Amino acid sequence: MTSSTPIGPGLDPALPSSQPEPDVAARGEKEVEFRSHWGYAWSRFRRDRFALLGGVIALILVVSALAAPLVAPFDPIEQFAEGLTGDFAIPRAPGSDQFILGTDSLGRDFLSRLIWGGRISITVAVAANIVSITIAVILGGIAGYLGGWSDSVIMRTVDLALGFPALLLQIALATVLPPSLWTVIIVITVFGWVYPTRIFRGQILSLRERPFVEAARALGAGRIRIFAKHLLPHLLPTIIVFSTLRIPTAILTEAGLSFLGLGVRPPTPSWGNLILEGTRFYRTAPWLVLFPGFLIMFTILSFNLLGDGLRDAFDPRESSH
Repeated sequence: MTSSTPIGPGLDPALPSSQPEPDVAARGEKEVEFRSHWGYAWSRFRRDRFALLGGVIALILVVSALAAPLVAPFDPIEQFAEGLTGDFAIPRAPGSDQFILGTDSLGRDFLSRLIWGGRISITVAVAANIVSITIAVILGGIAGYLGGWSDSVIMRTVDLALGFPALLLQIALATVLPPSLWTVIIVITVFGWVYPTRIFRGQILSLRERPFVEAARALGAGRIRIFAKHLLPHLLPTIIVFSTLRIPTAILTEAGLSFLGLGVRPPTPSWGNLILEGTRFYRTAPWLVLFPGFLIMFTILSFNLLGDGLRDAFDPRESSH
């Protein structure tokens, strides 16, 4: 009576049962590699075309802003177009002579002012966001990890701050302080930490009872070491996503304050005060309003797309794209 070799999933009578197929082993190693948190997030993020597009646009805008002295063809304040005199000369239309996007009412190259305006707007937004998120991480970490009276004091302060009309108070504060770059950063930071503190505190509450935290505590690790080495790395994806999504809000706040004359002092350009200057010529030179408005729109859209893509990539509950 002849015996037959059982054949099932993954079994081949032509190969020894103890030796896996080489390409199967390679695929297994690759699969294990992508199971790491950051590798899995990157594999999900790169499949999101809109997130990649937003990231590319945001990167171009940030690099252009940082490299404004090298990218801008003219000085945004001192350079004047020839043949334009007086305080309110007629702006030149885009494409005239060497000025690709035309000039403003004083004959200054408008492309250069847009690039330098983006440098101011993006720098203010990023700086204010870094300060706000740092404060939120510290306060949220203290409230979530220590608990007790510190949690009560911090969260009651957050609840009180959330009850105030933030925009009106920001305008009032900007009115009291002298218009400057630092004034805008301070005004945005004053309420920028409030909502992130609540988010980070909730994340710490869900992490502090995990087994790896209990193990570190049992081994004698101090509170600061546990927070810095065990809790903060798990909080980092939330910080990255939240920071990316908060930058558009900061850009809008800066543009609004500058439009109201409470932000950066002219002749230093920012996208907000460029729109303000262009409103005087919206009939004869509408590009003075449209160009900075479009840049604000594209910047906000790109960071929102990037932030949404990062959120979906880091969230394991989301289905793959």
